[in-house]
Amino acid sequence: MKLNFNKQQCFAVPTKLYSLLNHELAQVEKQELNAYALTFNFRDPSYSAERGGYHPVEMRLEKHNDQWEFVYITDFSYQGSPYPELAKDIDVCFESKRAYSLYSGWSTDRYAKKLIKLFLTNFIAYHDMDVYNARIGFEH
Repeated sequence: MKLNFNKQQCFAVPTKLYSLLNHELAQVEKQELNAYALTFNFRDPSYSAERGGYHPVEMRLEKHNDQWEFVYITDFSYQGSPYPELAKDIDVCFESKRAYSLYSGWSTDRYAKKLIKLFLTNFIAYHDMDVYNARIGFEH
């Protein structure tokens, strides 16, 4: 199964991200071809609140008219003490056309586009460094 993306969504994503997701999907032995939604989870197995590491990232895609569209891309980080929990650090919501940053809140302007570009460029670089274990969830 190869994902055919709708590249006309509200936020531009690097072309390399499309290739990366198709590559990860190709690694799955048992693909569920009739899925209408996919959730990609990228985890650094050594990431912890104490030691740090690469933040977990989750991406949800849904199929519309034979094209896959991003619903959200979320970066999580440990927050709080004395018992840290994973919280949204960066959240790109394609449906509401907004981006969230833990330290600046929601944004829809030029700042959102710059944040998304930096976030995704870094994510792709970390993926290329092979720091993540990837899992894909299929929904019918």
